[in-house]
Amino acid sequence: MNKEHTGAGGTELSAYFDHTLLKPESTFTDIERLCGEAKQYGFATVCVNPYWVPEAARLLAGTGVGITTVIGFPLGATSTFAKTAEARDAIAAGATEIDMVLNVGALKSGRFEEVQKDIRGVVEACRGRAIVKVILETGLLTDAEKVKACELCKAAEADFVKTSTGFGPGGATVEDISLMRRTVGPEMGVKASGGVRDLAAVRSMIAAGATRIGASSSVAIVSGSTGEGY
Repeated sequence: MNKEHTGAGGTELSAYFDHTLLKPESTFTDIERLCGEAKQYGFATVCVNPYWVPEAARLLAGTGVGITTVIGFPLGATSTFAKTAEARDAIAAGATEIDMVLNVGALKSGRFEEVQKDIRGVVEACRGRAIVKVILETGLLTDAEKVKACELCKAAEADFVKTSTGFGPGGATVEDISLMRRTVGPEMGVKASGGVRDLAAVRSMIAAGATRIGASSSVAIVSGSTGEGY
């Protein structure tokens, strides 16, 4: 956990959070507020849609708070070319972390080589410039498929595996985080996202092996209250 940029309002848990706002109706005022909170509490990153990356990068310049954006979101069914182009464009605009959605349909079709190639393409586009997290959308997968997805992410040299987009069925569970951690081992990050709404849930996810938390209610969580969650 990186504590270097824990803000005046933050706690030691703050640096676990990707402070998230991915609602399509989000306005610049919303993004401005999100970035202000991230700076105040010392969150690891803000997570915003690609359109807002330049604004977030400008608002957070020099603060130590990173910029996460989403690629192939929320379905993961775009082409590898489109995903890599999105990733390069986002990095050029100021993104420091890329959360790409795995091609769920290809995985469930047994097209494992294509899934790995898809992930690898984004990893290569980001190499040396941005961290890559792969969103598995665990609510759509069997346990065997979750394990296979994690193995493919590891083979493709992604930095993290992540549970959910927040737009699919279900969300992060302790059981899934534990399974993902066992599969990828200690070398990779594991991000819990989707329905993480309170401090007890965060602590359970971390105990199960999560090294990053994606939430829209990050401020409420670190302040000790509850929120809607993402």
